[in-house]
Amino acid sequence: MKKSILTVIAVLAIGFFSNRAFAQAAATAPKGDVLDTLSASADYNVAAAAIRAADLTATVRGAGPYTIFAPSNIAFSNIPSAKLDALMKDPATLATVLKGHVVSGKYDKATLIKTLGSGTPTLTTIDGKVLTLSVTDKHLTITDSQGNKAKVVAFDMLGTNGVAIGVDAVLAK
Repeated sequence: MKKSILTVIAVLAIGFFSNRAFAQAAATAPKGDVLDTLSASADYNVAAAAIRAADLTATVRGAGPYTIFAPSNIAFSNIPSAKLDALMKDPATLATVLKGHVVSGKYDKATLIKTLGSGTPTLTTIDGKVLTLSVTDKHLTITDSQGNKAKVVAFDMLGTNGVAIGVDAVLAK
């Protein structure tokens, strides 16, 4: 009974505390794939550049659908510049990090809320790693298998082949 109540509270909290970016993003129809959507965003274009640098363009431009938990530009700026520069120059390592942010399937806000309340709130990335969904401080939080956490800061940036969900941290740095 307590778990059901907590799940309902979590779902309501996510709905009430979603930022305005969701409403703006949801109001427009996608004009390109999910990589185009990230590229066009002033807040997520570093994630798009990282995807290109990691040679994952063909993957995320594929038929999908895909969900990309895209770190914001601020999230990338929180990585020490020497480490970020090294990462951007090492496509294989960068690809490993970024694949930990990509899930097969379209997990928009409504689907994430359903998954959170399902009793098994996990998603599997395209490289087979598990992401766990939870609610922390009234925000949806994504935790990778190494315990790295990122809070969702923007929902439903739609592309023709999936959706990008903005997060405030880079997982598996």
